[in-house]
Amino acid sequence: MKQFKNIMLIMVLLMAVSTSCTDKVFETYTANSPVYMSYDALRSSVKMSAARDLNTPGKIYFKDQYIFINERMKGVHVYDVSDPANPQNKGFIEIPGNVDIAIKDNILYADSYVDLVSIDISSLAAIKEVGRVQKIFPYTLPIYDTNYPVAKLDETKGIITGWEVKSVRQELEQRYYPVYYNYESLTMDKYYGAANTASTAGTSYGVGGSMARFGLYQNMLYIVNNNSLLSFKLNTNSDAVLANTTYVNWNVGTIFITDNHMFLGTQNGMIIESLEVPESPSQVGSFAHMTSCDPVVIKGDLAFVTLRGGTPCRGGTTNELDVIQMNNTYSVFTLLMSYPLFGPQGLGVDGDLLFICDGDAGLKIYNASDPLAITQHLVASFPLINAYDVIPVNNYLFMIGASGFTLYDYSNILNIKQIGFIPIVKNT
Repeated sequence: MKQFKNIMLIMVLLMAVSTSCTDKVFETYTANSPVYMSYDALRSSVKMSAARDLNTPGKIYFKDQYIFINERMKGVHVYDVSDPANPQNKGFIEIPGNVDIAIKDNILYADSYVDLVSIDISSLAAIKEVGRVQKIFPYTLPIYDTNYPVAKLDETKGIITGWEVKSVRQELEQRYYPVYYNYESLTMDKYYGAANTASTAGTSYGVGGSMARFGLYQNMLYIVNNNSLLSFKLNTNSDAVLANTTYVNWNVGTIFITDNHMFLGTQNGMIIESLEVPESPSQVGSFAHMTSCDPVVIKGDLAFVTLRGGTPCRGGTTNELDVIQMNNTYSVFTLLMSYPLFGPQGLGVDGDLLFICDGDAGLKIYNASDPLAITQHLVASFPLINAYDVIPVNNYLFMIGASGFTLYDYSNILNIKQIGFIPIVKNT
């Protein structure tokens, strides 16, 4: 019996050793294999290069005499529009992974994949990187071929710039995979919007278009990032320091700053933050609506919000303009009127003029002095374009759309006219 027990003990030990030494199991399959850019390469890529054509433009920004047009995930085109009828292409700022920018004085702040970078643009002929906050944004992924799975990712190799569909062999293992965002959730040109108040030449701040995630106030830079609001203190023009991170809502995507308050657009409503203490914004009110993408602009006590269906915001088929009245403490909200639209995207406001990018229905300009009868006062319509972002400033309207960048003169509202156009040139 003792010998039998010894044999059994040996067999158990052998089984344990055998189990612990089992060969790893590998699988081979066709997958989206990541193409990496190293962090060192990313952080040495900012430079000014020769002017190039618009190819896949995204968001727009105006400062002094220049329009800055984002080329999605690649950088920023710079156009001199001191003569709006004859814009001059001054060059291209290479910023890998760029979606948004904001400019204070002569410093351009831009996202670059996971980093926030500060660029001195006082001389366009000699721009230079003057600051960088590393790994402040989520690790995001490019769109991939959904017919194939995604191969194992290694964030230590750098950021992912693309994919190769090919056969991969990797260890089969059970583990937790983190959730990643994709670049399309940041470009927002089809999904979100938020315009900032107009700026005139010579002021400290520029003005963003209706897709901005960046906003400036006093010596602060604010950035919304899905469910968080990041507050950066600009100690000097080149030094951005994270002062505060605030959870605000899931899928917040836009910023509009006016009257010492910040209006955040989310998929299910509008959130108002007080900037009484700029380093620590605090929520003072909110307005809920059905789940949808919701660009917002503010005029006095009125908020103009467009809701668009048929997008990843899960807005169903709702396409409308909502006019919301707010009390002076931003604690009581009244929906005054809803107007049906075709497929609204970005919007802007200048005085009584309300500019709406209505997708394939084109650009529409209304006199909104009577919020209860806006659609009865159509000032002008440009239906043969697909419009999705605008900046109205100094009686000129800068618009980006599916065909390119268009400039309008609205100094005479009885004769609003197109005065310039820069086409998109697709790569062949």
